[in-house]
Amino acid sequence: MFLACMLLGGAPVSTHVVINRAARHLRGDTALYRTTLACVNGAVVHETRALAELDDVAKKIAGNGAKNVVLCGGDGSYMAGVTSLAKAFGEENMPAVAFAPGGTVSTVARNWGLGGSLETYARRILGAALSGTARETRRPTLRVRDDGGGDRIGFIFGAGLVAQFFDEYNAAPVQGYSGAARIVARIFAGSFYGSALAKKILTPVPCRLEIDGVPAPANAFSLIAASVVKDLGLHMHLLHRAAEDPTRVHLVASPLGPLWLGPQMPLVLAGKSLRGKSHVDALAERFSITFHEEKSYVLDGDTMRARRIDVSAGPELRVLTP
Repeated sequence: MFLACMLLGGAPVSTHVVINRAARHLRGDTALYRTTLACVNGAVVHETRALAELDDVAKKIAGNGAKNVVLCGGDGSYMAGVTSLAKAFGEENMPAVAFAPGGTVSTVARNWGLGGSLETYARRILGAALSGTARETRRPTLRVRDDGGGDRIGFIFGAGLVAQFFDEYNAAPVQGYSGAARIVARIFAGSFYGSALAKKILTPVPCRLEIDGVPAPANAFSLIAASVVKDLGLHMHLLHRAAEDPTRVHLVASPLGPLWLGPQMPLVLAGKSLRGKSHVDALAERFSITFHEEKSYVLDGDTMRARRIDVSAGPELRVLTP
């Protein structure tokens, strides 16, 4: 449930802070949680332990005249928070948003300014947002709709190997950057000889991919990804044209299997285009994926299931950084 932890009088307050207490570094009495609470004087604070009431909290924030909203958590928290704010305010009237740390990785925030220790950055971003000294930059988003009723605004989308990777990652005993790096290393090494893990992650999935209404030149893809940030974590710059045009999304898709796709990892690290027949690397207004049956896809680290997914450019955000 969501709990309003601190309300300052009856007058509208311009800055609200939403803390996801389910985020890895904000569970319990952590150093980051204590730092965050110590830096929120002058704001209305909301704590959350479940997603179900986030829309209600966003409505309260909109009714209280918020000009800035700080979302404390990880990538999933940012995606869910921005989606709820867009519903509550309307996409044309959204407040400026800041992304404070709290999740396992916080990839989006790291692309947009997060650096140093989590506690240090929390002090910096919260201090800047509350004092009015934060810098404001317009940032693009993705709009992701599916046939299960999902309609979300996010930042990093993936299907095929991305979904398979997250299944493996979520089941791993060690997560975070170190856990992800171990899995990536195993996939890369195994792709040269066709290991069971490489085959599981990199085998193409039958589907229909349409880009701006035109079918892609393959009927199965091992990788389909789109992003508005260039570094997907671990210095992977697969979407090297991300945010180049806020009205179009950078899409990369490949039909290659393990023996051909895995060895291209150096190109990803160097921010260069993948190679291979029927490879897709394009800026698109929209694209759609239709699987033969319901399959998993990933948006900002959260896994969903659908048979059809439509992705396009979402609303531009006003993002605050120190």
